[in-house]
Amino acid sequence: MTTQDNTKETEAYFRNLNDMVRSDGWKLFLNEIHASATSINSVEHTKDANDLFFRKGQLAILANILNFETQIANAQDEFESQGNADSE
Repeated sequence: MTTQDNTKETEAYFRNLNDMVRSDGWKLFLNEIHASATSINSVEHTKDANDLFFRKGQLAILANILNFETQIANAQDEFESQGNADSE
């Protein structure tokens, strides 16, 4: 696979991800995730230390999902800046 093929593949990857996060379905999904995070973030119903650590893990995963758009944008910016640096 050539560098140009790899670049086109990566550009398609980012285009597809950007299309996904702009969709109405993604926005609905994020609303559901946000509601779940709010519920999980309450220690009121935590039974013991194991449950607390389990909730902590759940929140870490939900935070990654909620920040996915920013992660995509950062990765795309890095990819594009590397492409500009390579062409100089």
